[in-house]
Amino acid sequence: MEANIVLLPGDGIGPEVVSSAVRVLDALSEKMGFRFHYTEHLIGGCAIDHSGVALTDETLKACQQADAVLLGAVGGPKWDDPSAKVRPEQGLLALRKGLGVFANLRPVKVHPALVNASPLKPDRLVGVDMIVVRELTGGLYFGQPKGREVTATGERAVDTLEYTDVEIRRVMEMAFSLAAGRRKMVTSVDKANVLESSRLWRKIALEVGAAHPDITLNHVLVDTASMRLITHPASFDVIVTENMFGDILTDEASVLAGSMGMLPSASLGVNTPGLYEPIHGSAPDIAGKGIANPIGTILSTALMLRYSFQQEAAAARLEAAVDQVITAGKVTGDLGGTLNTTAVTDEIIARL
Repeated sequence: MEANIVLLPGDGIGPEVVSSAVRVLDALSEKMGFRFHYTEHLIGGCAIDHSGVALTDETLKACQQADAVLLGAVGGPKWDDPSAKVRPEQGLLALRKGLGVFANLRPVKVHPALVNASPLKPDRLVGVDMIVVRELTGGLYFGQPKGREVTATGERAVDTLEYTDVEIRRVMEMAFSLAAGRRKMVTSVDKANVLESSRLWRKIALEVGAAHPDITLNHVLVDTASMRLITHPASFDVIVTENMFGDILTDEASVLAGSMGMLPSASLGVNTPGLYEPIHGSAPDIAGKGIANPIGTILSTALMLRYSFQQEAAAARLEAAVDQVITAGKVTGDLGGTLNTTAVTDEIIARL
């Protein structure tokens, strides 16, 4: 297998964890006969400093022509003015839209060796193994009109939560497809008691569910879902939800695994390169110290092998190596270990 991968290390700890992931990919390619070719581009705050925008047309074109894209993280205190016209997060939104990746997959599984790293009681974590499918290119983050204005009585801000049936149906179909290979349960999360967009969401969920009678479909309001993620997390198999709800719920779910540094993600579309990234941010407080947890990014490359390259054996081999490292306690400080980023990466490579 031969593939072209665009690297977008980004800001903060992004370059450190992406570098670790590339080391692991290269080690795996030597053992399995793969050939990966990398090109690196700027995104986020570093792109703003270099070119005045968070994502250039040239970078987006390179990503569109690649076989897959690996992203680190964006943002930091230097670019943290919410009222700024150009912000690092704009690069992420433009990249997702430009690639047409409409479904963000975030698996959440609790490793037995990390039960004590979670703030939840151990008995709540038994059997937790879920995947959250977040719609990625619609909703509040993209709806129009959007903006702020000064009125005669003060200031006014508007964000529009907008969805079409097509946008909902395609992400719903992906959720049911994933559930078919798992425990055959889909939980659709909405706010249909209040929002018109959620009523359309639920209508489409029912239609897609009717076409998959072998899969159990449940509807849960987002506030109830946020509670159940803490009280009964093992009751979930596949969760599918809209953009903002998914953004919030997946960060909440990250505490189940013990650290945000643990969790990978894959953003997928149809006939487009997949976008792979850890769910954590740029962590500017530890950037440059060599102590960032690389596991979320490394596991994101396992998702890349699985979904973009259809290399299930390689993905499983990489995940098994990570699992062995965690079991051995060879982890960074956020997981209660003593190793730095490089040492954790070395341990994973040694177990490939």
